Formats: sequence, C-alpha cells, structure tokens
Amino acid sequence: MIIWLNGTFGVGKTTTAAELVRTIPRAHFFDPEQVGVMLTHATGLPKVGDFQDWTLWRTIVVETVTRLADQVGGVLVLPQTVLVEEYWREIRAGLETAGVPLRHFVLHADRATLLRRIEGDTPSNSRWRLDHLTAYQDALPWLGREGRLVDTTGIPPAGVAAHIAATVAPDQP
Repeated sequence: MIIWLNGTFGVGKTTTAAELVRTIPRAHFFDPEQVGVMLTHATGLPKVGDFQDWTLWRTIVVETVTRLADQVGGVLVLPQTVLVEEYWREIRAGLETAGVPLRHFVLHADRATLLRRIEGDTPSNSRWRLDHLTAYQDALPWLGREGRLVDTTGIPPAGVAAHIAATVAPDQP
C-alpha cells in the first residue's frame, strides 16, 4: 500500500512521513522529489518551471513506486506536493493500473499556521514556499475530492501520523 501525503509546501508532509514510518510496522519512506532532482541533472530535457511538468517525472515516479512497493513490501510512505490535478490523476491512474493500493491524504493547516511554519523554516526555501500558497488554495477543491483532508493546525506531526495510521490500519498488509 502507498500512503501519499499531499498538501502545500511547509505543512509538515516529510515530518509526518517520518513519524508514520516509525508508527506503522513494515513502513518505508520514499521521496518522489528525488526523481525530479535526478532529472534536473539530465541534459536535453525541455526547460520547465517545475520538474513535475515533465511527463517523464510522472512516469518514472509511478514506475519507481510500483517496483519499490513490490521490492520492500509493507507500506510505502511518500511526501510529495502535487497541485496540478491532471498530474495527480495521471499518477493515481498509473498506480491503479499497476494494482498498487493508494491512500491519498492532504495535510492542511490554516494560513496563519502555514505562515508561521514556513517563516520559521529554512530561510532559503521560505520565499518559494510562500509563493506557492495561492496555488495550493486554488487546488484545495480538487484535492479535497481526490484525497482525505487532514487538518494539522495545532496538532504535532506525531498526532497527525497517529490519526493517519489509525485510518489505514484496516487496509495494512
């Protein structure tokens, strides 16, 4: 099973993912962003604003996640923001076609909490994260349809992870 943690940048996806790996037996971590980082080192690809704009990124993520899930078994936890509905549907369809069970959670926090978290984080990433809050707000309607919204406002990552773990417990292998 895949647990995909979506949500805006700075909401706590990676921290919650680490807690989930500690909480759920046979859980493993994978960061799809690393596929994008790898592709940025390739020459000959078209210039894009975000590596997710490459169809190749989405294809490789589906293939990698499918093979990794087969290899390690258990639960694979992925923290990755996807704010373009078409891209999410492509990834979801690829995983469904491969027969990989997917649980999609959207971590959410109120704007004041997000601002506090982002501004308290690494200064080099703060501006970029703040610049994407509007795109997240615009994506929230479809994210709420495609995933289970989890409000993280005032809840520490361990509490968010416990909630998600309890939600997926009946589906765990």
